[in-house]
This record gives sequence, C-alpha cells and structure tokens, in this order.
Amino acid sequence: MGKLSRQAVLEGALRLADEEGVAAVTIRRLAGELQVTPMALYWHFKNKDELLAAAADHLMTGVIADIPPGRGWRERLRALVEALVGTMRAHPSLPALLQVADKEQVESHTRATEAVLDILAEAGFTLEEGDTIASYLLNGVVTLVHGRLDCRAGMTPEKVAEERRMRALRLQALPPDRFPRLVEYGRTLERPSDAERYFAFGVDLLVAGVEAMAAARARERSG
Repeated sequence: MGKLSRQAVLEGALRLADEEGVAAVTIRRLAGELQVTPMALYWHFKNKDELLAAAADHLMTGVIADIPPGRGWRERLRALVEALVGTMRAHPSLPALLQVADKEQVESHTRATEAVLDILAEAGFTLEEGDTIASYLLNGVVTLVHGRLDCRAGMTPEKVAEERRMRALRLQALPPDRFPRLVEYGRTLERPSDAERYFAFGVDLLVAGVEAMAAARARERSG
C-alpha cells in the first residue's frame, strides 16, 4: 500500500461518519478501515478532535465554493442553501460534525457565516437578524434533509420502501370520517417519492420566507 494521504484519511473518516455516525470515527477504527497503523493517522492529525474539525472544514469549503460571486443577494442566498442541502445529502454526518468540532478550527464555517451575514445585510437585515436567519436556515436544511428516510444512515432502498409502506397502512387505517386528509395522504405514500421535487420545494420554502421579509422591509423604507 502506498503512502497514506491526508485526503484519504478525511474520505475514510467521512465514510464512517456518514454510514455509522460520528461516534464511530475513532483513530483505531479508522486505521483498521484504512489498513494502516494508528501512528499513520497521527502523521496527519494529532487527535480525533483535529480530524473531525478537518472533516467539517473540508465539507463546508465545498459549500462556500458554490456561492456565485458578483450576483444579487437572492441568487447568492439560494445558491448557498442549495449547496448546503447538496452537501448534507451526500454527507448526512455534517450537522453532527459541526456540533462536535471546534469551530475555531473550522475556518470554512467562519467564512460561510461571514458570507451569509453579508448576503443578509445586503437584503436589509441587521447583523443580529442575520444571525437569527442564518441559524434558521441551517436548522431548516438539517430538518429538510434528515426528514427523508433515504438520507439517514443505514437506510437501504428496501428499508425505505418498507417504512413508507408501513406508514401508508397506518394512515389509511385511520377513521376516514375523522381524518380524511391523513387517509388521503397515506395513499400518496404508495407511490415512490420524488427526491428532487422534495428538495426543490424545501429550498423554495426556506428562501421564500427570507425574501418575503426582505421585501416587507424594503416597502417600509420606501414608505
């Protein structure tokens, strides 16, 4: 086996975190997965905390890279939210990584925060409001992504289909005279879910709230 690269270590850590959760990422476990000794990992990262921070930084760097420079705030905000959704779909461990990582070591997170505050300031919000909106958007994306069964660790297509089937049966078993909408919704679960439509709708929902508030602020200032 050739020399182990820092990138290979990060990819191995992210694979473990995405498949089994951040708690599964230990130096010893990762070394076993990569078929090296633990000392080979310490060449790149002095401890697990530094490794997790680097993994979070790696993912957030990709999010920032998708913000189109020189565009209006609406387009930049949507691009940021879409990039965050895309990254979390590919790496569902990102929220947990951001929770456990030392933010001071995650420079890309700091740059992303600066970028979104700049976008929201251009939209007419104060910095305090911008911080609140940024938290709302991050939590909204986490809920959006983790709300789908196929974005959760260990959920195979077969398991997803079975979960949907069982939920459909539970909803359709409700008394239709009391819960007609839920019964009707249960029937829709018999069809395969359109992931792209789901995420596009979710992004629209998150961004539309910010756009509506910004428009109201603009009307107040002009009035």
